[in-house]
Amino acid sequence: MTTLQDIVAAHDRIRPLVHRTPVATCGALDALAGRRLVFKCENFQKVGAFKFRGACNAVFRLSEEAARRGVVTHSSGNHAQALALAARLRGVPATIVMPENSPRVKVDAVRGYGAAIVFCAPTQQARERAASELVAASGATLIPPYDHADVIAGQGTLALELFEQRPDLAGVIVPVGGGGLIAGVAIAAKGLRPGVRIIGAEPAEADDAYRGKLSGRRQPALATATIADGLRTALGDLTWPVVRDCVDEIVTVSETAIRKAMRLVFERLKLVIEPSAGVGVAAALDERIRCLPGLDPLGVVLCGGNVDLDGLFGERDEQPVTRIAPT
Repeated sequence: MTTLQDIVAAHDRIRPLVHRTPVATCGALDALAGRRLVFKCENFQKVGAFKFRGACNAVFRLSEEAARRGVVTHSSGNHAQALALAARLRGVPATIVMPENSPRVKVDAVRGYGAAIVFCAPTQQARERAASELVAASGATLIPPYDHADVIAGQGTLALELFEQRPDLAGVIVPVGGGGLIAGVAIAAKGLRPGVRIIGAEPAEADDAYRGKLSGRRQPALATATIADGLRTALGDLTWPVVRDCVDEIVTVSETAIRKAMRLVFERLKLVIEPSAGVGVAAALDERIRCLPGLDPLGVVLCGGNVDLDGLFGERDEQPVTRIAPT
C-alpha cells in the first residue's frame, strides 16, 4: 500500500512542476454549512484539476529506459490532459486512448499538450483493450487514471499542502470516483494527523463507495448519467482497501444538490468548478454533515474546474474574430 513516505517523496519530486494551489474561504457558505469551510482550490492546478499531481509523479518516477518507450493511458477526462502534459514536460511520447464520443474540448486539449490520440468505441472494455494493444506493441508504460501506486502518491501531495496551509483542520471532504484522490489524501492526512476525519462525497447515482462501506465488499459501478462525469468510475483494487480502512464515512448527494452547490460556488466564491467538485461542496452543506460535531474547520477539496462550456453556451464560433487595429 502507498505510504506517507511515498507521498512525501512524491511531494519533493513534483514540487517544481505543480502549482501550490490556494485555499479559499467564504462567510456565506460557512453560514450555510454551520461551520468554517476551507476550500482547497485544485481548479487552479495545471490542466485545471488535481489529476496533474498523480500523472506527474508517475511520469517523473519512470526510469530513463522506460521513459524512452513512452506512456499510455485510456481516459476521456482530466487524466488524459494531465498525462499528456506530464509527458511533454519530461520529453517522452504519450498516447491517449479516448472514446470516439469524447467532447471536442478535451480532444483539443490533449492534442494541444502534444499527445497522440487513438479513438475507440465508448466502452470500458474497448478502452482497456486498445490501451493493452498499444502497450504490447510499443513497450510503453500504462499509467491508469487512479489505480496505480505512483498516481495515488501524487494525489496525496494535495493533503500535505493543505495541512501546511491549514494545520487546524478537523476533517476533509473529498469527492470519490475511482478513489485515487481520496486514497492519497486519506493516507497522508491520517499519517500526519491520525485523529482527522476523512469524508468521501459521492453522487447518489454513482454510489459504489457508499455501498461498499455498508457491505464491507468492493461494489461494481452502475450505469449512470450523473452530471459529475469524473466520478462515474468504481473504486479499484488499490484504492478500495484504503477507502474501506481509512475513510471514516461516505455521504451521497443528489443531482439537484450538486447543481445548487456549483451555483453557490459560482455566485459566492466567484470560482469556476466542475460538477465533480460540486459534489464535495454539496456534501459539506448536507444536513448529515452539518449535524456532526467536532468538524470545525472542515476542508473541502475542489477537485477541478473543467466545465463543458459548449454545453453551457453552445459550440464555439469558428469564424475569425474581427479585430480593430489600434490608432
